[in-house]
Amino acid sequence: MSGEAAFIDLLRGIARHPAARNLEDDCAVLPLGGETLILTHDMMAEGTHFLPGQDMTDVAWKLVAVNLSDLAAKGAEPLGVLLGYSLGEDDARFAEGLREVCEAFPVPLLGGDTVRGQGPRSFGLTAIGRATHTPVPDRRGAQPGDAICVTGTLGAAMLAFEALRDGTGADSLTYRRPVPLLAEGRALAPVVTAMMDVSDGLLLDCWRMALASHATFQLDRAAFPVADPARLDECVRWGDDYQLLFTAPADLALPVAASRIGTVMAQDLAALWVDNHVLTPESGLGYQH
Repeated sequence: MSGEAAFIDLLRGIARHPAARNLEDDCAVLPLGGETLILTHDMMAEGTHFLPGQDMTDVAWKLVAVNLSDLAAKGAEPLGVLLGYSLGEDDARFAEGLREVCEAFPVPLLGGDTVRGQGPRSFGLTAIGRATHTPVPDRRGAQPGDAICVTGTLGAAMLAFEALRDGTGADSLTYRRPVPLLAEGRALAPVVTAMMDVSDGLLLDCWRMALASHATFQLDRAAFPVADPARLDECVRWGDDYQLLFTAPADLALPVAASRIGTVMAQDLAALWVDNHVLTPESGLGYQH
């Protein structure tokens, strides 16, 4: 058995500090004095997370944005980022995109490291944040009776990627420059029971939350907010949308715009149902390394 999930299982015996949350979350949560630090690290590889030859200003933007999206799912305020950079011919373009994204959100660049290698390039970024509410939301708190909700529209990044790949002239900004929902995450943090961002597809991330919460998720396919209803199944599996997926008490007046897509059912049995069908990771729920 190989792949991302198998490797993470190997690491769980090493990552024993409570801040690691048993590697069942996207961030480490580290109490420090009177504050709680939120730490996350994401990587992007050429040919997997961005197209060969893509404008490096957009690559820099996306690298920062996807890390800040993890902070958003914790209701965190960004404090700074550390960059791991693979040198190339378009370093100035990357630096320009990095400046733009760090000013847009805003978050300071605190340091990092550079290397020069052969073959396709990859980049890493560590984002550091401060919790604005404790307890800090994670994937593990979904309760029976909770509403399952998601912000925004799913599949928009897929359509934008296809426009960029095919050169159709259609808008590709959603894929090239995602926007982390930092304000929405801070508003939701005090009221949700579980929360994460949708990076690998709605269905896969719902499964991950159900698994972490030891709960059964019942989803209503007709309620999925998708960019193209004719391609609904692709929209909820493709990923890269960076919307917020969360559970909350069903009678709660939500502080942000979101669609209710289902209900948390029994606990102690991790399962994902869509209408009358049970789905598993083997069903092809979304993107996995």
